[in-house]
Amino acid sequence: MKVTQFNDSETRIRNRNLTPQQQITNAYTQEGVIVNSFYNNKCLNDIYDTLIISDNTKMPQKLTEDKYDTDKKLLPISGIVLGVMGALTLLTAFVKRNAKINLKIPEYKKLPATTRNVALNEETHQALYQMIQSPNQKTILAGTGVLTLSVMAFMGKTFFDGFKDVWVKKREADIQKKLQENLIEVETQSFSGKMQIVRSMLAKYAVEFNKYLSPYKKASLPDFGKVNSLTFTSKTPDKKERKNMAGYFMLGLGTAASIVGLAYVSMRNLNKGKLHIDKYIKDTKAIITDIVSNSNKNTMEEDKLKLRHLLKVVDAKPQDIEELLNGLKWETKEVNKFMKDVNREIQTSTTKVNEAMGGDGTPKPSFYSHVDDYRAFFYNWLLDTKNPQFKQLFFGITGLTAIGYGGKLLGEAVKEVQVKKVNADTELDLQRRLVSTELRNFKSKKDAAIQPLVEEFYRQVDAGKSKKELKVMAENILFEIKNGAPFVYS
Repeated sequence: MKVTQFNDSETRIRNRNLTPQQQITNAYTQEGVIVNSFYNNKCLNDIYDTLIISDNTKMPQKLTEDKYDTDKKLLPISGIVLGVMGALTLLTAFVKRNAKINLKIPEYKKLPATTRNVALNEETHQALYQMIQSPNQKTILAGTGVLTLSVMAFMGKTFFDGFKDVWVKKREADIQKKLQENLIEVETQSFSGKMQIVRSMLAKYAVEFNKYLSPYKKASLPDFGKVNSLTFTSKTPDKKERKNMAGYFMLGLGTAASIVGLAYVSMRNLNKGKLHIDKYIKDTKAIITDIVSNSNKNTMEEDKLKLRHLLKVVDAKPQDIEELLNGLKWETKEVNKFMKDVNREIQTSTTKVNEAMGGDGTPKPSFYSHVDDYRAFFYNWLLDTKNPQFKQLFFGITGLTAIGYGGKLLGEAVKEVQVKKVNADTELDLQRRLVSTELRNFKSKKDAAIQPLVEEFYRQVDAGKSKKELKVMAENILFEIKNGAPFVYS
C-alpha cells in the first residue's frame, strides 16, 4: 500500500529521529485525520456556499505553460569518453614529439639515468625480505616473531576500536533520548502556538462575520487591500543589522588595505634582496679577480678548485668567464680547457645523485630499508636476544606506542561524545528558536488559504445574498480555519 509522504517542516523534524515503522504509522495517522476532516456528503445544491465556490476564479497561468526538457543524460557520458580518448591521443603525440626532441639534445643536457630504489618501509616487508634473501635460524625466528606481533597488534587494535565505537554509540543513544525528551517541550510550544493562532483567527472572523449576519446592524464593507494580511513589506535594517553591515564593510576595507600594504612591503623586500645579491656577486667577482691576479703554475690546482666554486656561485655567463679569467698566468691551452670545462659544468642542467642515496645510476632495481616502526626493535632484539639494550628499546618503544595509541583512542572517543552532546544542544536550541518561525509560517499559510474565502464572502455581501446564505458561507469559512490546511496535526 502506498503511504502518503508529508513534507511540512514539523513532520520533517519529527521523522528525523523516528524509526521507519514509526514514520509509516505517523503518516497513516496524518492521512486519516486529513481524510476524515475533508469527508463530506452534502448535496450539490448547497455546495457553492459550503465550499465558498467563486464564479470567476481562473486556473493559474503556470498550469498551461509547457516546458520541454531535452534528454541530455547521455551527453556527459559521451563527453567523458571523447575527452579520455582525446587526452590519450595528445599523450601519444607528446611521446612522439619527445622522442624527436631527444635526438637533438646534447648529451650533457639530457636527464641522467636513475636507479630504481625499492624502499622497504614496512617492518613486515623488511622481515620477509630478510627471510627470503638470507634464510637462516635468526632471520626466520625474527621474521616469524614480527609477523606474530603484527597479528596480535592488529587484533588488539580491532578490539579496542570496536570497544570505542560501542561506547560512543551507547553515549549517543543517551544523548538522543535526552534530546527527544527536551524536544517534547519544543513541539508542545509549536502545537500550542498553532492552536492559539487558529482560535485567534476564529475569534477574529467570527466577530467580523457576525456584523453582517446580525438583523439589527448593517456593517460597511471593508477595503480588500486592508483585509489581505499577506501584504509583505520590506524590513528596514535595524540598528544592530546596520552595525553588522558597517563592521563587515570595515573588515573588507581593512583586508584590502592589508593586502596592498603587504604587497608593497614584499616588493620592497625583494628589491632590497636584489641589492644584497648584486653586492654579493660584485664582492665575489672581486675575489675571483684577486685569485686570478695572484695565480701561478704552482698554485694552479688549488686555484682551479676555488675558481670553479666561485664561478658557480655567481652563475657566470660565458663572456663573464672569459673576462674574469683573462689574466690567469697559466699556459694558454690549460686556461682554455679550464674555461671550457667550467662553462660546460655551469650550463649542464642536471647532476648525478650521490650513490649512497640514489645508487650508481644503473637502471636496475636496488633495495634498501628505511623503517619507522616499533616492530623493528622487536626484530633487532630477536636477532640478538643477549643484548639487553635491544630488549629495553623494544619494551620502551612498544609501551610508548601503545600508550600513545590508547590515549589517542580515548581522546577521540571523548571528543566524539562531547561533539555529539554539543550538536544535540545546538539542535535543541535551533528547534526552540524555530518555534516562532514555524508559527509565522503556519500563520502565513493559513492567511493564504482563508483570505480568498473571506474576500469571496464580502463579494457575496456586496452582491446582496441573503443572511441565511451568508451564514452558511461564514460557518464554512470558520470550519476551514479550524480544520483546513495547513494542518496543526503532527
